[in-house]
Amino acid sequence: MPFLKLLPFAAVAVALAAPAMAAEFKPFDRATFDAAQKAGRPVLVEVNAWWCPVCASQSGTIKATVGAPEYAKLLVLRINYDKQKPEWQAFNVQKQSTLIAFKGGRELGRVSYITDNTKIRDLLALTTR
Repeated sequence: MPFLKLLPFAAVAVALAAPAMAAEFKPFDRATFDAAQKAGRPVLVEVNAWWCPVCASQSGTIKATVGAPEYAKLLVLRINYDKQKPEWQAFNVQKQSTLIAFKGGRELGRVSYITDNTKIRDLLALTTR
């Protein structure tokens, strides 16, 4: 039974090893986006396709970056490229793997079809200013 005594310590170790997520992640819907804009909350719209390797790379960079405390208010809204065509078209997006940063009701910048970690981090940093 010594294993049972160590179980709480193992749970703490696993929790500490997991990456922290300061930002909030949600599937895109217009009402959530509009409410965040009205509140002046920073938002990243991520146009993503499950089959897209560039999208997967971008998502990894986003998750690795937004665990920092300065992203505590950031809302990441993911648009499903295959199922939400009217939504991504409303943002004048031409293809999947497009990231758009917003704050205070205005677009701050966007990148499309890039995996450069520095450019993605620079876009995310715009939301913290």
